[in-house]
Amino acid sequence: MAIRILIPTPLQKLIGNQPEVEISREVNVIGLIDELNTQYPGVKERICDENGTLRKFINIYVNGEDIRFLEGDKTDIPDGAEVSIVPAIAGG
Repeated sequence: MAIRILIPTPLQKLIGNQPEVEISREVNVIGLIDELNTQYPGVKERICDENGTLRKFINIYVNGEDIRFLEGDKTDIPDGAEVSIVPAIAGG
């Protein structure tokens, strides 16, 4: 199996206009971001700050669970999982 990653519209341009991609190995969240950046350069700088920390306005869910309530960017992602990258939306 593979890890399925749902890509938000603002990042799809960097990922060949694909709404989702897959990677075929188990990783944690930061490993997943690194793997995406290897395959699609420029993705990490949109998700992480200059220190490699997830940006505050990016929410990541593993199988529907917010990683902020798990182990943050060290949350393990099992084979077969679905990961959603969701930029925060603000406005009124």
